[in-house]
Parts: sequence; structure tokens; C-alpha cells
Amino acid sequence: MPTAKKLPSGSWRCQVFSHYEEVKQSDGTIKKKRIYKSFTSDDPSRNGKKAAELAAAQWAATRKGTEECRMTFREAAEEYIRSRESVLSPGTIKGYRAIVKNDIGALENIKIPDVKQTDIQKCINENSPGRSPKTVRNIHGLISAVMKTYRPDMAIYTALPQRSRPNLYIPSDDDIKTLLAAVRGTEMELPVMLAAFGPMRRGEVAALRTQNIQGNVVHVCENMVMDEHGGWIIRHPKSYAGDRYIDYPDFVVDLWKGKTGRVTDLNPTMITDRFIDLLKKIGLPHFRFHDLRHYSASIQHAIGIPDVYIMQRGGWGNDGVLKSIYRHAMEQKEREMNQKANDYFYGIYATRNATRK
Repeated sequence: MPTAKKLPSGSWRCQVFSHYEEVKQSDGTIKKKRIYKSFTSDDPSRNGKKAAELAAAQWAATRKGTEECRMTFREAAEEYIRSRESVLSPGTIKGYRAIVKNDIGALENIKIPDVKQTDIQKCINENSPGRSPKTVRNIHGLISAVMKTYRPDMAIYTALPQRSRPNLYIPSDDDIKTLLAAVRGTEMELPVMLAAFGPMRRGEVAALRTQNIQGNVVHVCENMVMDEHGGWIIRHPKSYAGDRYIDYPDFVVDLWKGKTGRVTDLNPTMITDRFIDLLKKIGLPHFRFHDLRHYSASIQHAIGIPDVYIMQRGGWGNDGVLKSIYRHAMEQKEREMNQKANDYFYGIYATRNATRK
């Protein structure tokens, strides 16, 4: 156990070896210098000595890996990303690298053991103006992950911007009918049906191959994503729930009959671009190709399919995701049901008034 020594001031100081730092000598050689971490107590009594020694002992007990933690935050973040390249999606890695490049200014040169909660809060405060809450939370997510890996003893309590409810347009049944009429016989017909009646994501649609189809059942087990160099690659779904089976109706099955290999030659960007042009051409309000999944979720909910089956079909990992992100997809049906209830109640009220006369 490290022993505290009394300083001329009367305070107690206890030092514990931390790490080596390389120091360049005048002759060009490199010498390793021992660096110690100090723990002090201003109490001149024996209690002060015990307090300094206790703090030093507690730090020494949890200092495993301290030498690696002499990295700056930027160095640690880059190491964290490199160590996870084989398990995280290319899109996630690309996003992480962008955060390290552009969004950690208040932290990048601070060494991991010296990072304070105030430093993290300052970084988040600098990134909040003009950014969506989701973007800011993504930045904080990487910061937290790096600190948890290289400084697991640090508790992080950062004030983050409140989440905002997405304001998205959910296509109606009439919109879908108009859309299906417009894509009939075109390269977008199958992608639209796979998304609206699946629901499959655009990357899943682009990656779908006939060898993953048996009869009416599609095994969604591949996803086309862009790597950090801008190229398209095929990967497994990023989550366990994303690997799933979808039983499609016969009218969708008819569209892939006779095909081999990929069911479409379009990549995700091409699907998005063509979809935007299509909506403009036929005069529908703007919404994303991804919102066809919202339509599918809302219809399944409206016809009484339990959430657990909607989650399985759509590849959502938990009902929290379904309820928080896709709740807006159900608002139109909720308004219709509310109107139906109010019409019924009005009938009861009108009948009561009629019997009084």
C-alpha cells in the first residue's frame, strides 16, 4: 500500500506510479521518465494521512490499463473506431469518423484521464446550436462509448437537448393506390411493393437476391450499405431483429418470378432519387421511400395485428422503437377512429333529444 508523506505545509501527499513518458535527451536518445499521480489531504492529523493513502489505494486498484489511457480523446476515439470496424456497419463507422473529424473540438487534445464532465458538457453545448437533437445525441453517444471503454470508472451526466417528435408525412391508402398505378411495369414497381407491403428498407430491397426467396417467403438477411469510401457493399443486417422472414402476397411474388440474382439493379441512392422524381411527376406530397414502412406499420396496426408481429415483420427490435418512432404513422387512423366514435356518440345524443320532444 502506498505511504503518504507530510509536506512542509502540513498537508499529506501520497504518490502512486502512473506510467512512463518518453523524453528526448540533448544527444537525441529517448529516456523513459516515470510519472506519478499525487493524492493530497489538507488535514494535518493522522486522519489526513489515512485519507490520502485511501484515495491513492483506490486509484491504484482501478488503474489497470492506465498507460493506454494516456491517449488524447481524439487518439482514443480513433482507436475505438478501428477496434470495431469488423463488427459495426460501414455507415456507423463513417458517421463516427465524421464526428471525430468535425465535432470533438472541445475534447480532442485532452488526455483521457484528464477529461472532466465539464469538458464533455462544453463539447455538447458547442455542437447543439443549429443541430437536431438526434445529431447531438449521436455525438454524445460516441463520446460516452469512448469514455466507457478507456475510462470505465467515470460516471457521465450530460444535459442533452430534448428529443423532438418527427413531423413526417405518412402516405394514405389513396396515395399508395396512385403510386402503384404510376410504377406499374417500371423498375420501381417491385421496390415500392417490397417496402409498402413488407416492409423492407431500401438497402434490404437493393440487396435482395432470389436465392433468399422460397415461394412467397423472403429471407431478409442482407443489406446494401455505402462504405466510408463511397462504394456499395453487401452486409448482414446490423441487428438481430433485422434478420427476418416476410411472407408476401401473390401479387408481389409475381413480380420476381423468372428473375435470378438480385431482384433489382438499383442501389439505395438510385431508389431514393427515382422515388423523389416519381412523386413530383404524379403530384403526390413529398415523403421518403422509407415512409412506405411507416404506411405498412400503420395499416397493420389499424387492422388489429398485435405489435409483436408488426415488429417481427418490420425488423424492429423492441416495441419502444415501434411506439416512439412510428407512433406518428398511426395518427391518421387514430383520427378516423376518433371521428367514428364521435359520430356514434352524436347519434346517441340526437336520439335522446328527439325522445324528449
